[in-house]
Amino acid sequence: MEKSLNKTIEEFGERVASAWQGMRPTTKRLVERALQTSLTAIPYDARAEWELCRLLAALEDRAKEAKGNLNAEQIEALMRMADACAAILHTQARSAESFELLFTRALRAKDFKKVDELADSLLTRLALSEISELARSNNVMIRAIAFETLAQAPTSALVQLLNDPVDAGVARIALYIQAEEYGSEEARWVIEAIEEAAEVELDS
Repeated sequence: MEKSLNKTIEEFGERVASAWQGMRPTTKRLVERALQTSLTAIPYDARAEWELCRLLAALEDRAKEAKGNLNAEQIEALMRMADACAAILHTQARSAESFELLFTRALRAKDFKKVDELADSLLTRLALSEISELARSNNVMIRAIAFETLAQAPTSALVQLLNDPVDAGVARIALYIQAEEYGSEEARWVIEAIEEAAEVELDS
């Protein structure tokens, strides 16, 4: 299978082939197994996630430009491999980059059950800084999901993000959502303190 799979991947183009060749044998075997059967109880491997994310991104980009230079059989094989990578990442993703790819696929397919599953797993699988990265996504729906998730985080955790110059703006918006939409008195107190501090800084 490996020989025929390598040949198929070469037909997908240079970027996909490069991503595949850059993967460790253990990660390649994961993909090969996922192409044949459903995988369960896979131990988390950060390097494998990065490799799979890189391959999936290459496959997704190739799929966008496939018309006209790939035949129907090749396109089907490409989509099967993309689906296999996504299936592994669906249970393994621990980074904003992976979740962005998965959300984009699910939203494009209008698979709202999968969108909900991914959204429900954000707080348990991503650090708040990673969710904040999703809140800066170019996709408005992914941004909305990320902000809704952050608004469910403990207020004290969002306050910690205020110390990060990259995530502070996202954290303030999440705190506003907590205060206005969820009626959190703690979040409202934090917002008032931020606004008072800003006024003092302007007056000084």
